[in-house]
Amino acid sequence: MKVEDLIIIGSGPAGYTAAIYASRANLAPLMVEGFQSGGLLMLTSDVENYPGFPEGIMGPDLMAAFRKQAERFGTRYIQKDVTRVDFSSYPLKVFIDKEELQAKTVILSTGASTKWLDLESERRLLGKGVSSCATCDGAFFKGAKLIIVGGGDSAMEEATFLTKFASFVTVVHRRDSLRASKIMVERATKNPKISFIWDSEVAEILGDNTVTGVKLRNLKTKAEQTVACEGVFVAIGHEPNTGFLKGQVPLDEKGYIVLPKRPTTATEVKGVFAAGDVQDVIYRQAITAAASGCQAAIDAERFLETLH
Repeated sequence: MKVEDLIIIGSGPAGYTAAIYASRANLAPLMVEGFQSGGLLMLTSDVENYPGFPEGIMGPDLMAAFRKQAERFGTRYIQKDVTRVDFSSYPLKVFIDKEELQAKTVILSTGASTKWLDLESERRLLGKGVSSCATCDGAFFKGAKLIIVGGGDSAMEEATFLTKFASFVTVVHRRDSLRASKIMVERATKNPKISFIWDSEVAEILGDNTVTGVKLRNLKTKAEQTVACEGVFVAIGHEPNTGFLKGQVPLDEKGYIVLPKRPTTATEVKGVFAAGDVQDVIYRQAITAAASGCQAAIDAERFLETLH
């Protein structure tokens, strides 16, 4: 069986940047992109803070450019999901269902996924007025009244973006102040089409075949109120995509990959490195993910040099 020099698991800014650097170093990396390639930027509207794009760029367009650049230098792609890995022996083993791949080094860049409210009504009405992606679904809600759940940067970005379509947007937040950055808070609070309901959670999303409203519960007084709306956008954060790695690399209590040899991207497992949101509990930005992808590729290249 062929043993690859490098397998990159997961795409997005971290994986694609790792692929660019690794392929330019003649490592001919094999990337298992996943069925949903490109990471969370595929669900992002205007990316205004990525250097080099003064007018902004759509998230999917940015990821398409990353991918094309990696491909130009020789990266090979498999558009499937890795189902399990076996890092207990060397070379390292990566499985796509029953297909086994082997590698001298692996970069884990599987990113993070949207957190949901975990309500039966949310699951039932998903795609029928419930969404986690303003870019994907905002245009369906022209003139509508919408609810956004969350208090961070992504919630403020979604709320602001949705005012392009909606008649009014109400932000529901569990606390009495926002966690978002100052510029995002300022942008949202100054927008006449955005209002806020504090100290509250969504107890239920109302409607049979389409969203008609939400039942909110005040976390301090326990009082409930019903707010009419035609759509609910959930923006309460993310969790790392590391379910398939349990028992293979050390994870923290939230499931993020632990990197004990910082500032390198090396895990505790020989030849295994991690980059992007899958190991980043602090920054979680496209630029920091890309930077750590660069680091991981250089770390993997240097590790391979020690094998000769």
